[in-house]
Amino acid sequence: MSHHEQDRRTPLVAANWKMNHLTADAREFCATFTAPGSPYAPESKAGDGRDDAAPPVETVIFPSHPLLPAVAAGLADSRAAWGGQDLHPEDSGAHTGDVSGAQLADVGCAWALAGHSERRHDHGEDDARVAAKIAAAVRHGLKVMFCLGETGDERQAERTLEVLDRQLDAALAELPADPADFAVAYEPVWAIGTGMTATPETAQEAHAHLRSRIAAERGDEVARAVRILYGGSVKPGNAGDLILQGDLDGFLVGGASLDADSFLAIIGACA
Repeated sequence: MSHHEQDRRTPLVAANWKMNHLTADAREFCATFTAPGSPYAPESKAGDGRDDAAPPVETVIFPSHPLLPAVAAGLADSRAAWGGQDLHPEDSGAHTGDVSGAQLADVGCAWALAGHSERRHDHGEDDARVAAKIAAAVRHGLKVMFCLGETGDERQAERTLEVLDRQLDAALAELPADPADFAVAYEPVWAIGTGMTATPETAQEAHAHLRSRIAAERGDEVARAVRILYGGSVKPGNAGDLILQGDLDGFLVGGASLDADSFLAIIGACA
């Protein structure tokens, strides 16, 4: 993948707050994130003669479901989007504790996460369940950030590419047709929250493989356009080296996204 082709893909950086923050924290984050001078400040959207100028990096915040109204209010006039960390495959019904795609869309979500390793591990979600969630998101007009990645044991057994192929193939049939409406996030499970980060070369190898697999299934045009993100202990200090890789188009950030300044620094590395 040439750098020219990468240049045509707008970087995408997402914040996954996981089960963290309360309403006051969410409001404080949004206030800092959209403060004057930030590329996501409201004045960057209107009233300054640059109404059509989008920030150089697209961004989306994934808070816990109870925080979605606070984040929606805090980002309402900004260029940032927000999304749900999970959704149920069904549109409504007797599913206590679950959230539907219709409910996410109702609070202004543009995106939904699907397939995160913590959902797969904590809730036993298999590839078929993840695919059904993707289909539900698409039905409700939500963009999909699809997560996949191998465990430490799978990498040790040299099964990484096999695992990625299985997870991707199960999802591809349900992912939206337009590559602007989905992103793939490669998150090696052994690097999530551990402080261990894939080397830029290791990440690039996985990303290039995923792009070639998407090309084989969806065609070169989609493969060239889709953003493939890296997640796994991304911090301001390592984002700059990682983003230089030709098939790496941004990040899905966990712990470092809880602080707005830290998150903005990672975004800045991609600009």
